[in-house]
Amino acid sequence: MRPILMKGHERPLTFLKYNRDGDLLFSCAKDHTPTVWFADNGERLGTYRGHNGAVWCCDVSRNSMLLITGSADQTAKLWNVQTGSQLFSFNFDSPARAVDFSVGDKLAVITTDPFMGLPSAIHVKRIAQDPSEQTGESVLTIKGPQGRINRAVWGPLNKTIISSGEDAVVRIWDSETGKLLKESDKETGHKKTVTSLSKSADGSHFLTGSLDKSAKLWDIRSLTLIKTYVTERPVNAVAMSPLLDHVVLGGGQDASAVTTTDHRAGKFEAKFFDKILQEEIGGVKGHFGPINALAFNPDVFQAEVKMDMSGCITSTQITSISRFKTPNRYMVLLIFFPLFLFTDFLSRYQFFPPFSPF
Repeated sequence: MRPILMKGHERPLTFLKYNRDGDLLFSCAKDHTPTVWFADNGERLGTYRGHNGAVWCCDVSRNSMLLITGSADQTAKLWNVQTGSQLFSFNFDSPARAVDFSVGDKLAVITTDPFMGLPSAIHVKRIAQDPSEQTGESVLTIKGPQGRINRAVWGPLNKTIISSGEDAVVRIWDSETGKLLKESDKETGHKKTVTSLSKSADGSHFLTGSLDKSAKLWDIRSLTLIKTYVTERPVNAVAMSPLLDHVVLGGGQDASAVTTTDHRAGKFEAKFFDKILQEEIGGVKGHFGPINALAFNPDVFQAEVKMDMSGCITSTQITSISRFKTPNRYMVLLIFFPLFLFTDFLSRYQFFPPFSPF
């Protein structure tokens, strides 16, 4: 298993996103410049220049034609993926944090941070088919809770919006009226800031990660808690395999609080869990900074791990992306997962009849 290092950002990375086909990888960072890479070989395809602040989040349309980014410069921008040209800029009075295209790409949800007395907010924008007809008018604006909203995504059939953030509460909103429909229970829910949120491939459930050293699996319609994954480090990033019953968690202590003499002190490993059994089944070691985000390629056997490495002596931050690749695409399962899971996968997809390895 050999990682491919993709170096191009000058400051810490903040977000990763694959396109639907899995051949393009989009990355955001604090260096103001979103970047697109070829997923197969790690070659940089291009950059999107126009932001004047850290870029916190991005999303790509289903046909890979449009890219939307949210930035600390108080704008969210639409880009032409192929040419890199800016198509439109949504301007706000506070930093834009999370962005997400709806199913069908006709709407986009954008969250803004609390700033200078303004509360956090969720904005729904209509995306025009013709960029020349695009406007900045909001279809819906929802006044958010106390604290920052770190993530917001669309629910089933675009009827709801799911949000999470600093107050540790997961909420479901009506996307037409802005009414709060459900919120997570304070006893069974997270106890500290929810840092990340990832939907399943079929859109039936989602996973949240928190600084309370846990990740939780929720039903996307009822907000019922399904599973809890407990680890020994703050969780900054979560992701779910699109085909197998596996989840991966990443995080670790803040790099500035950890000695540079031993990477194990910060607990920077990415941890794999069985989604059903809630048991740890593998991990990836070797990172020297906290993992900020994770993403599975739609090809399931490829995973992207983003990390932020800080050198306390020089105060210089180095950022890279590690992509794990093997000559034999199935060999990665033997490295990370118990044998019975490997044989179950092969029998499920009819490589050979089911059998017990024991």
